[in-house]
Amino acid sequence: MNDIPRSTTQEGRDSGAKSFYKMATVLDCFSRSRGHLSITDMVEMTGLPRTTVHRIVASLREIGMIDQDHRRGDYRLGLRMFYYGSAVLANLDLNRHARPHVMELHQITGEIVHLHMFDGSQMVCIEREEMGETRLTTLTTIEAAPIHCTSVGKAFLAFQNDALIARIVKEEGLESRTPNTLTDITALREEMQRIRDRGYARDDEENELGIRCVGAPIHDSRGRVFASISVSGPAERLPAFRQDGLAPTVMRTADNIARELSWNG
Repeated sequence: MNDIPRSTTQEGRDSGAKSFYKMATVLDCFSRSRGHLSITDMVEMTGLPRTTVHRIVASLREIGMIDQDHRRGDYRLGLRMFYYGSAVLANLDLNRHARPHVMELHQITGEIVHLHMFDGSQMVCIEREEMGETRLTTLTTIEAAPIHCTSVGKAFLAFQNDALIARIVKEEGLESRTPNTLTDITALREEMQRIRDRGYARDDEENELGIRCVGAPIHDSRGRVFASISVSGPAERLPAFRQDGLAPTVMRTADNIARELSWNG
């Protein structure tokens, strides 16, 4: 017979949930653009008491989720976080259900196909099909694509709310990768509207000179865009008219992946 009072058990659960929430709040302070943070930084960003942040950081250090850079005296995410992220990517249903469609798109177009997911700041490549060989993301091959100047990034960003767009622009910036990169927020928002109107995004040598891409968004069962797929190749092989010609096939592939995820979700 369980003689622990219900109220005591509930209080314990509530306390545990609050502790996990505070830990998550501290971990959320880190991003690609904020890789190293001091205790003071984390206190200011979370609004938590300094003693609480100290205690949380000490606990996270103990289990390898945060490391301290002794030369700088600040903190960064630990390798255990990298391990967890890689494990998540390797076991995503998206990989399994999308793979046949990725391979088919490569066979139809003859070009490189990338499948990306949003990781909170950039688009992470979880599968790449090139010259008949599939490369899945592993611990050592994670690739990230900027949001504002790639077709996979813009295909995702165009269907997000203003708050997320503003956060990404503030945290990641609009770095000029080539002379064609959109670095003005007004121009980028106009581009987002064009993408919404036509349903796909183009990268006209905006991320890398000599490379053009066409990408389409992938929706989840609730209609939210969480990933994207693209075809890319040499600029001379993908002029604007061929990008537009490939777009229906890329969009159809994205829709097929979304449909299969919905059926199997």
